[in-house]
Amino acid sequence: MSKELSNTSKLRIIPLGGLEQIGMNMTAFEYEDSIFIVDCGLAFPEDEMLGVDLVIPDVTYLKDNIDKVKGFAITHGHEDHIGAIPYILRQVNVPIYATKLTVGIIESKLAEAGMLDSVRCKVVKYGQNINFGCFHVEFIRTNHSIAGAAALAIYTPVGTIVHTGDFKVDYTPVYGAPIDLQRLGEIGKKGVLALMSDSTNATKPGFTMSESTVGKTFDTIFNDHRDSRIIIATFASNVDRVQQIINSAIKYGRKVVIDGRSMVNIINVASELGYISYPEGTIIDLDLMKNYTDEQLVLVTTGSQGESMASLSRMAANIHRKVTIHPGDTVVFSSTPIPGNEKSVSKVINELAIKGAKVIFQDTHVSGHACQEELKLIYALIRPKFAIPVHGEYRHLQANASIAMSMGVPEENVVILKNGSVLEIDADSAKINGTVPTGAVLVDGLGVGDVGNIVLRDRQALAENGIIIVAMTLDKNTGELLAGPDLVTRGFVYVRESEDLLDSAKTEVELAVQSTLDKGITDWGKLKGVVKDTLNDFMWKNLRRAPIILTIIQDVEM
Repeated sequence: MSKELSNTSKLRIIPLGGLEQIGMNMTAFEYEDSIFIVDCGLAFPEDEMLGVDLVIPDVTYLKDNIDKVKGFAITHGHEDHIGAIPYILRQVNVPIYATKLTVGIIESKLAEAGMLDSVRCKVVKYGQNINFGCFHVEFIRTNHSIAGAAALAIYTPVGTIVHTGDFKVDYTPVYGAPIDLQRLGEIGKKGVLALMSDSTNATKPGFTMSESTVGKTFDTIFNDHRDSRIIIATFASNVDRVQQIINSAIKYGRKVVIDGRSMVNIINVASELGYISYPEGTIIDLDLMKNYTDEQLVLVTTGSQGESMASLSRMAANIHRKVTIHPGDTVVFSSTPIPGNEKSVSKVINELAIKGAKVIFQDTHVSGHACQEELKLIYALIRPKFAIPVHGEYRHLQANASIAMSMGVPEENVVILKNGSVLEIDADSAKINGTVPTGAVLVDGLGVGDVGNIVLRDRQALAENGIIIVAMTLDKNTGELLAGPDLVTRGFVYVRESEDLLDSAKTEVELAVQSTLDKGITDWGKLKGVVKDTLNDFMWKNLRRAPIILTIIQDVEM
């Protein structure tokens, strides 16, 4: 389904990512000859995606309709909403609109990718309207775990759509003003066709606590651990959290060290734009730590999710180049594990505890997402005709749908979408009509999309069963076996303890190859098939294992 989608006068809402999953948020809005996109996020690889660094949305539909695409509206600066921009903009290069801090973080990413001069980024103020063809999009102040978050009022030819982005209702935010409930209420009074609201915390009752409450917890931790070095791990993009750590450090006379590439980049951007403030000399370079005693320092680092290459994980594993965990260190996890990361976080906590560190991982984090009572408040203000839950796994979307119905949205007007669904909506109806291509595009190093299911299957087989490489040399003219076959194994058996087994395997392969050559068969494909079948049979009989077998044949002229 491609360009023929635009032949009727209904609005089409097409999620390209972010539904039935955490991350990879991206939604296209289409009406006749205009398309604009909300967010452009990535997801982190699942356990079975061996070697994969990132996962980004499939934008085939946007590439097929590039002449209609007017731009991106970005709700905030978290990776699951902006992380795919350097990859997607190579294929769909249209202007990006976002608030000041979000643009600053995006431009830092683009500069790192060598794309800063080729992409147009525009700073938007709250209350400002941006035109995307026939769409008019207003940015509205909200609160989240990063400054500069915005909801979007999308004015379309068929009615107004409100997209909350990731949000919570915070009356005492660390930076800036509270969510603009008044403006949301004004829009609601004028009539809203559909509300697309954040579902991440829809299963949780009550209200989400204010980010500012974490500052009191940090003060308590600093006061109770005056004699130890403090190391705090949090999300790099949680600028308000870092500000509160800095505030406590100043209060208790400590210097602050920022560690982790992403953390350093975002804090530099936030400082330059005025979203973080501190007296000169508060933050010191990692190399200057040696000039201070432990009780004079606090390290703010990445790795709160147990990521293997993040700074805290490297400290725990004793492979950090400049920081070693000491007995008596106090390590604070200022985050809640993302679903699926619990094992990685537990591993890091155990490694830190073994090294004598005191680990604190309770009461040092509040969510950036609205719980049930806040979602009810938004439904009460917006009073939408249709409800379209977004951002979350299916159980989150389903919980949000239940809240919508409890707030008066008829069950038939609540629509739970899947990635790729095409929702056609107008003043009278909202129905799913077809799909567009979607899926996960895997990023591995500099390769984008060149790792697929077949490659992942091979990597899984290598990880589970190992590999045997068989090398031999044949005479080009006579087909005589001149050398080999030699067997080399990796990840299969420990060679020093399996010499007899490998010698027997080599003998079996040599006999099979020689028998094939004696029949006048010198075709490499058939020889490789003989080697593979012989080794597979031998290893299964002896070990009940099925390694990957790679045969290398070289021919020489004697």
